[in-house]
Amino acid sequence: MKIAIQGELGSFSHEAAGKMLPRAKVVPCARSAEVFDRVASGGVQAAVIPIENSLAGSVAEHFDLLLARDVFIHREFHLRIRHNLIAPPGVKPNAVRRVFSHPVALDQCRNFFRTYPQVQALPFYDTAGSVRHIIEDGLRDAAAIAPKQAATQYGGRVLLAGIEDDQQNYTRFLLLSRSKKIGPGANKTSIGFALKNTPGVLFKALSVFALRDIDLSKIESRPLRGHPWEYVFFADILRGDDETARNALRHLAEIAEFVKVLGVYPAAASRPR
Repeated sequence: MKIAIQGELGSFSHEAAGKMLPRAKVVPCARSAEVFDRVASGGVQAAVIPIENSLAGSVAEHFDLLLARDVFIHREFHLRIRHNLIAPPGVKPNAVRRVFSHPVALDQCRNFFRTYPQVQALPFYDTAGSVRHIIEDGLRDAAAIAPKQAATQYGGRVLLAGIEDDQQNYTRFLLLSRSKKIGPGANKTSIGFALKNTPGVLFKALSVFALRDIDLSKIESRPLRGHPWEYVFFADILRGDDETARNALRHLAEIAEFVKVLGVYPAAASRPR
């Protein structure tokens, strides 16, 4: 089975894919749109994408792609994010003057840069890609911030482990495929919907869930592409494909411009790993 990820081998997406589908062959992609395109075309059977981080928030592009592409969420997984300072073999900690990583990873390690003010933070397109860069280019004054798996993947050495500021740092990943078959144990539904611009319409939309005692674990809005100053809402409801949920969605469709079910799947364990 082939599974697509955005980013390089050794990235957090690679780690999450390995935990969700241990026997799958991981196909790295440079861009998020390429991940979705490979799933839609059948070039891979599935994809694993990050959808939100507990500190940095939502991955906006992935919400847009979920709405635009014909894919379906089948599972979610919470990955504990551990940032490590990784250098080429033989580079000593006191020789490091530059550190490369994804901007979000750099931002989550502010205390490290306060402790070592002589070290310059340099944004890079990918955490694992930054390790690959310093190893392949043989940079002797540089290190990267990335998962431990990236050090194994590219032959780097971990100089410092767990340098993230906040230990409660998790990323929620989704498993996607073209199939809309709902698996056993599904107790969570993700939807996208747009509302007509009328007074009280958001209250009415949320009431379809409240009146049926359906819990919403998340709701946020995003600009609706091609419609300036109009918005689409993304919501997660803690209910699977049962009659109560179906009635709520039918009720919502009566007052919404559109409703798209993005997936029905088992909720991740309450205690992330």
